[in-house]
Order: sequence, then structure tokens, then C-alpha cells
Amino acid sequence: MNIHNLSAYERKQIYITTMRPVLNKRALFSDATSGYLQPMEPEVGDEVTVYFRTEKDNVDEVVIITDAGHYPMKKFKSEGIFDYYKGNFHVENKTVRYYFDVRSGNFNCYYNKLGVTKHIEPYYAFSIYPGFHTPDWAKGAVIYQIFVDRFCNGDKSNDVVDGEYNYIGENVVQVKDWYQYPSSMDVRSFYGGDLQGVWDKLDYLQSLGVEVIYFNPLFVSPSNHKYDSQDYDYIDPHYGKIVNDGGDPLQDGEHENSKATKYIKRVTDKANLEASNKFFAELVEEIHSRGMKVILDGVFNHCGSFNKWMDRERIYEGQEGYEKGAYIDKESPYNSFFNFHEDSWPYNYTYDGWWGHDTLPKLNYEGSEKLYDYIMNIAKKWVSPPYNVDGWRLDVAADLGHSGEFNHKFWKDFRKAVKSANPNAIILAEHYGNPNEWLQGDEWDTVMNYDAFMEPLTWFFTGMEKHSDSREDGLYGNADSFIGAMKHHMASFATPSLQVAMNELSNHDHSRFLTRTNGKVGRINTLGAEAANEGVNKAVFREAVIMQMTWPGAPTVYYGDEAGLCGFTDPDNRRTYPWGREDSELIDFHKEAIRMHKKNKCLKHGSLKFLGADFQYIAYGRFTEEEQIAVAFNNNNSPRIIELPVWEIGVPMECNMKRIMFSGESYYSVGRVEYPVRGGHILVELPAFSGIVLRHRKAVQS
Repeated sequence: MNIHNLSAYERKQIYITTMRPVLNKRALFSDATSGYLQPMEPEVGDEVTVYFRTEKDNVDEVVIITDAGHYPMKKFKSEGIFDYYKGNFHVENKTVRYYFDVRSGNFNCYYNKLGVTKHIEPYYAFSIYPGFHTPDWAKGAVIYQIFVDRFCNGDKSNDVVDGEYNYIGENVVQVKDWYQYPSSMDVRSFYGGDLQGVWDKLDYLQSLGVEVIYFNPLFVSPSNHKYDSQDYDYIDPHYGKIVNDGGDPLQDGEHENSKATKYIKRVTDKANLEASNKFFAELVEEIHSRGMKVILDGVFNHCGSFNKWMDRERIYEGQEGYEKGAYIDKESPYNSFFNFHEDSWPYNYTYDGWWGHDTLPKLNYEGSEKLYDYIMNIAKKWVSPPYNVDGWRLDVAADLGHSGEFNHKFWKDFRKAVKSANPNAIILAEHYGNPNEWLQGDEWDTVMNYDAFMEPLTWFFTGMEKHSDSREDGLYGNADSFIGAMKHHMASFATPSLQVAMNELSNHDHSRFLTRTNGKVGRINTLGAEAANEGVNKAVFREAVIMQMTWPGAPTVYYGDEAGLCGFTDPDNRRTYPWGREDSELIDFHKEAIRMHKKNKCLKHGSLKFLGADFQYIAYGRFTEEEQIAVAFNNNNSPRIIELPVWEIGVPMECNMKRIMFSGESYYSVGRVEYPVRGGHILVELPAFSGIVLRHRKAVQS
């Protein structure tokens, strides 16, 4: 046929009958979850299958683009309003980054972690790290963080007593009133929480739905936070068992710890240390018997000036079974563990401290193979029998060493050591900023998720900085900023890392989320502790919890958040758990939210897609082929009606969805209510400060 010989009418008819509909960009979808990448965690040499979704009969070609080549995809099925394409390629011993080229007629676009884009941006490509696995038990696991001194006092015989020793210039204090707020200089105040107290509350944690307990540091240390390790080999007897007590506290006016005989007896006597380790092993066994896991906090960038290797406090000097510390004697076997600047022994103060803090000596790995090997053995020791811990959280992990190159070498070796002892252990790091260079499959498994969870969520729901140090009205309720931040920062994670990321609302370093809802800028030294309790909005807090329990990653509850605990940033965020004064309604709400998270598999393993955004309004879906969940929030002080395009997450065009959770200004509900889906959309009225979770499940074929 010569088209030039046809009339204008005939040419128009041919164009109409052969014209392809406009590309439906909202129908395009892929990610690196198991629904769109098989296997999701391939081994070196495996063939992987990648899947891509389009609207039915809407595209001409989809191509997978990698550094190694282009792989045309084949349409292998049509279901409902969608076509599904797949393509295959082999992965070798190097990172694979890929994205999609989608063509429809003369139009083409690319698809990556941002979604549809006209530009090729390598940072947002999907990534595969062959041979990299994160533990299945950790994917979407519900974690509960315990700051031990403030959780529960189960054994008063191991309590720190008044004047037991001197810490940072003053003698330590035993706080007699469990409900007393922390003071501004709280680090030397002890409330008596211990591991027996944790054991006593395991029934409670189990009833809450906890799957993993993450402990702030447990090793021997003079502070209540224990981020200044004194002995990596032993659990602190003040948390464990003191079976051989004795000695005396410091006398009034006495500040030399070499005379703190009670403290010296408690923390250097091997009977106490071994008994504490034994008790901890028994506790872990009990926790495991209840189906829960345990993560320890590892502080390997620095230790404390009390540490037996340094012994600046002269606690170990002259004690049987201990070598001289590096502070004491130049000939100490630990001299190379630290970097000294002057030859001024005995009692040499001229060592490097982390950020200049002489109470936190920086560990000098580059100068000591012995230290390096010692910490690698510590890494293995605690994840091995008889302790069998399930992983490490790593404090200030990016600061370790004196160069980036050495830092990466250390964490590569650390991973090998841990995984050789316990292949199913998790390694997660504290990190601020982009963690991607450590998440290449051979160092950390994941991080505490500040950039891609805590911060964007906090800005959207409260407008507050995570320490309550400032307020940004331009970010409050700003859905575009929220989505942009989430997409950008989540792009630094491969899916196996994202699914185990520690998603927190609060922790020991930042203000409690419930306090952030009051919009007060300040700390206890400027506003006073009571201000943290005033004007809080529990409805906004419940919204945040719903997001926490429906977002990709491991939702992590900071002890007491679920009971309504408030607090400005450190140290006010370390208030004691309010036993007997709990907010029982908030606890029940957390139980229901956790139950929802655990019961719906797509919330642990499913895909994520944004469904709507406006001022103070966000909606998104989590979905697998079998199950689809839509989540929406109205964070405004007035109601709004929303229309959710649930067809985008695979919900049939005509069906019903069930409401499985709702929270409003004055109440929450898990009562089932059905909402009709018409033409792939659902209309929902959201009251002020509310969140809703809707679910559809594919009918099981008989």
C-alpha cells in the first residue's frame, strides 16, 4: 500500500485504528523485591529474572540496561489491566546496576528507583550485589530497644551505690526514686535497671509482639550509657550478677578511683565477671526459646579511660590477673592500642581521644595488629556459643580508624569474622548521611535509618528536627519534600539492606517522638523536663506508628515509647520505663499495630508505591501479587476526602477493600469496615489527624 495515494480520510482512519494509547506512566512498575527480582539475593554465577509491569497493550518494548549489556524483555502474561514482562541475565562477582528503557511508539522513558524519568541517573539504578544476603529473620522484624539502666530493676543487689566511684569529676549517684526525671548531667546517675529486670519483663515484651531485643551497651563500663567500654570480654556485673561483693565506696571528698575498692571488687573480680557472662548466656537462651533474637551494641571506634588496656583511673593497677595499662607504663602490652604524643610515663595523659574527649580514648588499630585481632575475636565471641547473640549494632562506625581506606578494610574483615562464626547474624551500623559505600555487600548489612525514615517522617508529621532543636514550617506537612527525601535516600540501599533497616521514631540520642508532636524547641536545660510532656498530640504519634509499621524495614520501638514516655533529647530521652503509670491505651494500640505488621506479609517483603500527596496528606501502597495494602494519612486539623488509585498496586478494578486499622484524633479502631473499589479507585473520608490502612487479598483458587 502506498500511503501517499490514499485520501486524507483514508489516512486518518488508518492512523486512528493503529494508534497506540498514550503511555500510562502510572502503570509502569518494577523494583528489586522478590516480586520483581528472582532470586532477590542471588549467588555469584546465578541467572536472575527481572520483571516489569505495564498497562495492557500500552508499550512496544521494554529493555533492561546494565553496564554489561542490554536485555530485551518478553511479555509473558497479561492479568487484569496489566501486562508483565521478564528478562534474564547472569550475575558475576561484581555489582550489577540496572534500569529500564520503555518505548511506546515514538516515545521513550527510563524507569529506575525514582520511577519514570527522562534522564539516565546512575545513582538511582537498581542494584544487585551477588552473594550478599541479609538475615531473613531480620527482614521487617519488630525490634525493641532497651537502655538497660532505665528499663526495669530486677536485682537490687547489683545496684550502683552512692559514691561507689568517681566519674568525670564527681562521684556517682544512686537514684532512689524510679520516676525521677534525669538531670542535665545525668551520665553518673544510676537507677538500677539490669538484665534480671529484662528477664522479668519478657512476658510483657512477648505480648507486645517484639521479635528482636536490641540492647544498648552491656559490657563493663563506668557510665550509665556504657558507650565507654571498660572490658569487652564481660557483661557489666551491675547489669548481671555480683556474687563476690566487698570493699567500700569512696569517702566524702575522695575522688581517686584507685581507692574505690567496692567498684574495683565488683568489676575486676573474675567471679563476678564470669557469673555475669553466664547469666547473660542464660538470658539469651530464654529469649531465643520465646522466638526472639538479640542484638548487642558494639563500640569499637573508642573505649573508655577506665578501660583495662588504658587504666587511666588506676583501677586495674596491681590487681591480680591484669597487665599494666598503657596509661600506667610505657612497657604495657597495650601501649600500641593507643596513640600517645609524648614520652611522659608513668601516667601519660597525652593520648588521642575521640573528638578530643580524654574519657574516650581513640583505638589505634593501624598501629596494633594485636588490637585488630583482639576486636575481631570479640566480634566472633559474642555471636558464638555459649552466648549466641544474633548480631551487632555498631556505634559511630564510620569514624573508626584514621582513614576511609582503613575503615573499609576493618569492616570488611569484621563482616568476615562475624559471618564465619554466625552466618545468620546481622551487622547494622549507626550512620548519619549516605551509607552506600558501606552497603556494597561486603561490610555492613544495613544502618539505623535516619535519612530514609526518622528524619523525613519527623519533618512531615511534626515540622521538628529530631533533637527538638529547631522547627521548619516549610517541611511540616510538605508531602513533596517527604517523598523526594524518601526516594533519594532509599536509593542508597539495595533491597536486602532496606528490608532490615532499623526504622525508629525515637532512640537514646534524640528526643522522644511524642515530645516532638508538641512543637517545642529546646532541651531540659532551657525549657525544663516538664515541658516535654506538655501539649503533645497522641493522634499524630499514632499516625507515625502506623507509618512505622507499614514502611519497608524493621520497625524499632524505643523502650517506653509505647507507654507514652516523653522526653527531650539526651539525657531526657532516657527516662525510666513508667511501670504502673503506663498509658495502657497506647500500649494496646502498639500491640494492634505490631500485630498488623506481622500478620500481613506484604508489609515485610512487599513493594512500595506512592498513591497520593498534598499538603498534610500522604498515601502509599505496599503490595505483592497476593496481597495489597493502601495506607493514607491526613495530618491536618480538618477532615478531607481522598480518592486512592488502588489499581496502581494491583487491586482489582471492581472489588471491596477492608479497613484493618484506623486512628483519629480521639480514638483508634481495628474493627473491619469494607470500602467499595470502583473503576480502580476508592473514596475515603479522613478526619483530622488520622491514618487508615486498607487491605485486599487475592482470592485463593480452589
